[in-house]
Amino acid sequence: MRRRKMIQLICAVLYNCNITGFARGKIYQGDGKGVCVPGLNCYSCPGAIAACPLGSLQTALLSSKYKFPYYILGMLLLFGVVLGRCVCGFLCPFGLIQELLYKIPTKKLKKNKWTKRLSVLKYVILIVFVIGIPLIFAVPGFCKYICPAGTLEGGVFLVAMNERLQALIGGLFSWKMAVLTVVLISAVFIFRSFCRFLCPLGAFYGLFYKVSMVGMKVDKEKCNGCNACVFYCKLDVKRVGDRECIQCGECIEHCNKCALSLGRRGGK
Repeated sequence: MRRRKMIQLICAVLYNCNITGFARGKIYQGDGKGVCVPGLNCYSCPGAIAACPLGSLQTALLSSKYKFPYYILGMLLLFGVVLGRCVCGFLCPFGLIQELLYKIPTKKLKKNKWTKRLSVLKYVILIVFVIGIPLIFAVPGFCKYICPAGTLEGGVFLVAMNERLQALIGGLFSWKMAVLTVVLISAVFIFRSFCRFLCPLGAFYGLFYKVSMVGMKVDKEKCNGCNACVFYCKLDVKRVGDRECIQCGECIEHCNKCALSLGRRGGK
């Protein structure tokens, strides 16, 4: 779907339209940083004009003993109820990067029973690194130890442009670079590897797959149960629109009964 790729590209540009930040190697700190974008986009990216929902949630949880994070939880719930994993399919810059890497011609690892089992890992990361570690140890676990998007968008650019930061590089940055390298290489061979196995934001939005207002719709009167939609899907879905479905609509072209569509739907 060319339209989806265009939307992904536009979102990536809009999220990071502070062009001067890349030239100066400085983080934008305007009023926009008080607002979260729906997709994964690092606060520390020099071009970012808004905040990342995961980073904001972890920061809010660090101070939750003193102030309940109504705003950030409200924003995440709003994105989840309205868009669900359409955010993953259309509005996440790091998802676009992975899809572009997957286009590199080479042998691909197709989905199998092991990829389906590994898809559970992102829910573990959501509970442990995004919620547990910030609450218990007052450390933004996911951002600090895992997030490859933050390393790519924030760490790499800032370190490259700032000699003082280059002098401070230590083991943690080396670890984050190793994680980023593994994720980017795996994305060449495995379709959206980070989204499928590690992304806690996708895991969170996946919880709303039954109630999100926008997403894939199946016309049960037209559907003949051939399961071509699931067969051709590169993700670990069991059926169209489930929690592993990023609502991208790529399956529509494989349905010879025209039973699939993408748009506003009910709560079923």
